[in-house]
Amino acid sequence: MNNAEAREVLARELAGLRSQSFADLKMLLGRPTTRDVRGASGAHYQVELEAFWDSRPGGDLRVIGAVDDGGVRALLPLTDSFIIAPNGRLVGE
Repeated sequence: MNNAEAREVLARELAGLRSQSFADLKMLLGRPTTRDVRGASGAHYQVELEAFWDSRPGGDLRVIGAVDDGGVRALLPLTDSFIIAPNGRLVGE
């Protein structure tokens, strides 16, 4: 797996979620989504996106993304995340 390309794929997917509202992202709670994405090289990657309460229900949401190429790397995917507060502010950014 090309780690640099995989990170670009994941960054692009998370950027799309960062622009969504807290209410929209809340819909990811308990509903992980998986999609197949093609990188610039043509390689296929699997991206999984999910949201969790960061510290307590009703508080901030942590949105986590993971990417792998479906091979051995699926056992240890690259991950990234961000936190969004109920008022829509991205925490720590």
